Amino acid sequence: MALKRGLGLLSTTLYGIGVILGAGIYALISVGAGLAGNMLWFAFLISAVIAIFTALSYAELSSLYPKDAAEYTYSRKAFGKEWLSFSVGWVLAVGTIVAASTVALGFGGYLHSLTGLDATAGALALIAMMTLLNYAGIQESARFNTLATALEMLGLLIVVAAGFLSPPLADADLFELPAGGFPGIIAAVSVIFFAYIGFENIANLSEEVKDSRKTVPRALILALAISTVIYMLVAIAAIRELGWEALSQSKAPLTLVVSRALGAYAPILSYIALFATANTVLMFLIVPSRILYGMSSGGSLPRPFSQVGSRGTPFISVALVGLIAAFIAFLADIKTVAQLADLAVFIAYLAVNGSLIALAGTSSKGAFKGPRIAGIPVLAYLGAGSAIFMLAFFPPHLWLLESVILACGAALYLGRPKKKSH
Repeated sequence: MALKRGLGLLSTTLYGIGVILGAGIYALISVGAGLAGNMLWFAFLISAVIAIFTALSYAELSSLYPKDAAEYTYSRKAFGKEWLSFSVGWVLAVGTIVAASTVALGFGGYLHSLTGLDATAGALALIAMMTLLNYAGIQESARFNTLATALEMLGLLIVVAAGFLSPPLADADLFELPAGGFPGIIAAVSVIFFAYIGFENIANLSEEVKDSRKTVPRALILALAISTVIYMLVAIAAIRELGWEALSQSKAPLTLVVSRALGAYAPILSYIALFATANTVLMFLIVPSRILYGMSSGGSLPRPFSQVGSRGTPFISVALVGLIAAFIAFLADIKTVAQLADLAVFIAYLAVNGSLIALAGTSSKGAFKGPRIAGIPVLAYLGAGSAIFMLAFFPPHLWLLESVILACGAALYLGRPKKKSH
């Protein structure tokens, strides 16, 4: 049974905005401020530039190959090495599940501050609910995403208004380098890029999008552009209102930004954060389940992972992703796990940009094509170069963890029943 196509341009764009404008900005802006100082906004700008290079590669490849498990599909088409494409898909799938667990713990923390409920219990309850919604169907998930995205955007716009409409408390020089200099800004990028994770996930829904060859590229670019503008405004407003020192020390940074403007109503940001984190968890559970589905359809995982139930979703992959996310929720540390998720994403970005470089001469009627200079996809080279640059900044212990994840994937890949792929 095929996946159900139920997403148009608006819902697909909102899906992308919803997962981008999720927990990253709510939870990690304080960490980023501690590394980048008053130039936090510049760290967000660098992240956006890195993202746009790769977004255009995703847009072109998704138009050529509108399949789920996008990174797996692209690298397999480009290099013809099943083990390589499996490794890329596996690293990204696990990285996204880890990210879902981390964000779920963020939800648990907000819930604890509001109700006193244990944070881990709240995280596990959220993962269970979002797994059920993932199973229910892509249209049901999209409806929740639309509501949550509207609230996320409202919350961030409240932050922008609070930061720009009131006299600044902090005498902040927005061009003052942090104590660590430019490397400090890049260190901030390695953390806060987590806030941009999501645009690439649109390509992993290609088999559930109407007219995906046109819709997916447009939704990718729209979602990233809208999110970048909002992020830049939020970063400048937060620094203008608080300065980097106060921002970096806050457990609820955006609530602190609006506390002067909203007074007793400031906790509304914490309630909005619940929707933001819940929505991000849902998106981060949907994507790896579709990656596993696509890899199984390609013959790199056992066939049950590609079985589609009566709800039009790959129910075994959905269940497995939810169980792994629940297990990891007991172990997560937000900074380390955010960086681990970013490491997986940059590995995938390198593979995607490399795939477009290898497939640059491939064409298809009606397919989107990114900018070329003398027939060369220059932005794909810039995307690959920026991914390599960022990978060099991740510490050795994260590479060790990534090696363990790859080893687990290798065991699963080598032990799978050998079946002919389609």
